[in-house]
Amino acid sequence: MTTELYFIYDSHCPWSYASTALINSLEKAYPEMMIHLWHCAHYDGSDCAGHLQVEAAAKQSKVKFGQEHIRFADSPKSSIITANLMAWLQSKQPEKALMVLNALQKAHFVEGNPLGCKHDFNHIIEEFKLSPPNKVFKTELSDAAQYTLSDITEIRDVIGTAAFPALLLVVGNDAQLLNHALYLGKPDTIINALKQALK
Repeated sequence: MTTELYFIYDSHCPWSYASTALINSLEKAYPEMMIHLWHCAHYDGSDCAGHLQVEAAAKQSKVKFGQEHIRFADSPKSSIITANLMAWLQSKQPEKALMVLNALQKAHFVEGNPLGCKHDFNHIIEEFKLSPPNKVFKTELSDAAQYTLSDITEIRDVIGTAAFPALLLVVGNDAQLLNHALYLGKPDTIINALKQALK
């Protein structure tokens, strides 16, 4: 029986950043489990999570936010290029996707990198030896990112919510939404929750 985990997130969302720690814990505990990282591309340059959400995420989780990110927390954000890159990566080199997501979130939330243009991604592209096509760096969603959004829409119909981040565990034909908020303070505790769900 196959076990899969769907993580619906936005790279520029502080709660998604905090929830990635849960995905890291599950990936270590269940390396054979297929993990789908689906970027919902919520932030289109017209809004942001804001300072209050950053503060709340920092209090409820173990993640750190750098001063440069905090300083510009109320400025509009665009995660479009990151959504394009992650959609490309998920289809071409999925084994690198989680490592790259962690690096992107560290760059954004700790180092204050806006990830808003091609130049902002150079270091990560070199570090992980990636060769994405130029269309990834356009400021509109790529076809691959659009396909991901249509998949997210289908899953949202199943789970009955458009909220993100969302963690959906699928075992065979059964699907269960995991309440990520319960585990943000101690990411490893989600492993026991998954064990219970798999019984």
